Amino acid sequence: MAKLLTLPKKPAIEAVAIGCSAGGLEALRKILNALPATFPAAVIIVAHTAPDGENLLSSLLAKTCQLPVSEAYEREPVLPGQVYVAPPNYHLLIEPNRCFALSVDERVCFVRPAVDVLFYSAADVYRDRLLGVILTGANSDGAQGLKAIKAAGGITLVQDPGEAYADTMPKTAIATGAVDKVLSLAALAIEISEQ
Repeated sequence: MAKLLTLPKKPAIEAVAIGCSAGGLEALRKILNALPATFPAAVIIVAHTAPDGENLLSSLLAKTCQLPVSEAYEREPVLPGQVYVAPPNYHLLIEPNRCFALSVDERVCFVRPAVDVLFYSAADVYRDRLLGVILTGANSDGAQGLKAIKAAGGITLVQDPGEAYADTMPKTAIATGAVDKVLSLAALAIEISEQ
């Protein structure tokens, strides 16, 4: 009798790291609105914000998201089923113990918080259990971090530049050759929610 081959099961995603800039609020709303209240992974967002501004992003996203949304703070554990937003003027990193760290190190791609900083640290911690997403934005931030996620075995998704408010971030990410899928926002929302 022939043995049936079983394919190795794809590891469950434990964290979704999302980066965006110009036009990011509307893109984030569309994606987060599609996530069910039972979504099992942590969602960690870096959006380029004014360094001295009050961070309203978490409260704006919380109004329409079924998951709890809050600003990340130093040494806070990264919990499943929660949405975290980087605070203004701080890089957001994930430590090996899966807690957040905040940094005022130099700007990366002229910004702080930088998507690359989050992506590099998340790739080191979550490896093949990480999903990285680049949305609309007007600089190259996130492209190199997305490469690191792919190199660590994670999944990489990018918003279709043709529908992005600002297409530089998606185009730069795609140019790295490290992108698994380029999708519309609607398709991205479905792809993420099904992880």
